[in-house]
Amino acid sequence: MGEKKPVNYSTLPGVGGGVRGLTLRKLGIVGGTSWNSTALYYEHINKGVGRRLGGLHSARLVIESLDCEDDYAAFHRRGDWAGGEKLMVEAAQRLVTAGAEGVIITSNTGHKHYDAVASAAGVPMLHIGDAAAERIAADGRQSVALLGTRVTMTEPHVRGRFEERGIRLAAIEEGWITEVDRIIYEELAAGRVVRDSQRKLKTLITELGKKRVQAIVLGCTELVLAIDPRANVLPVYDTTEIHAAKAVDWILGDKEEARAAA
Repeated sequence: MGEKKPVNYSTLPGVGGGVRGLTLRKLGIVGGTSWNSTALYYEHINKGVGRRLGGLHSARLVIESLDCEDDYAAFHRRGDWAGGEKLMVEAAQRLVTAGAEGVIITSNTGHKHYDAVASAAGVPMLHIGDAAAERIAADGRQSVALLGTRVTMTEPHVRGRFEERGIRLAAIEEGWITEVDRIIYEELAAGRVVRDSQRKLKTLITELGKKRVQAIVLGCTELVLAIDPRANVLPVYDTTEIHAAKAVDWILGDKEEARAAA
């Protein structure tokens, strides 16, 4: 038998496409808050890059996955937001040290620390609220209901991004705020999808529809585990999918611009 020649992978169909010598931007992901939504991000981003470039392409990612129980949720329980912020800042800095050229936080609640993290990281960051608000404004929605943790539903770190674009946010009753927050922390963050909770969320969406709300925003990256965006009485915007799609745009920016110019 003759000597086996090494395979030249660049000559295989669909492999090595794109602009030669130009690599994808490397994205850093602060995840683990919870790992379930981080897994969705990983899937969305890699599928998005693969669809756009074809072949065997996938995203260049660095992930700093926190232990949600001890590393993050514990700070929330104590009300130690400064401690939680320090944790997020240090995670982003480690990502940059590892070669990340941009960073995202895979949590709406985690965006409470966005300004501090962006300042410390010193690289581009994609805000989940901006990504979602831009999509909703482009669709002409003027009144939406934002569902998420208590922090996200009541504080300005995500809400403000909608309000800046003239999008009205419907008031959510206190009882529903408590229940949605409970479902997220006790069930979805642990990867548990409870049928009774799914029914409750569907009831909430139906009630909001009666208040002339034009759309629902899943302002928690785990809520899509319990709410099907395609099967509700109102249009549903999944911030996980929207944020991940924006990340794909950023990852591919240089490569697609160079391809267009070639």
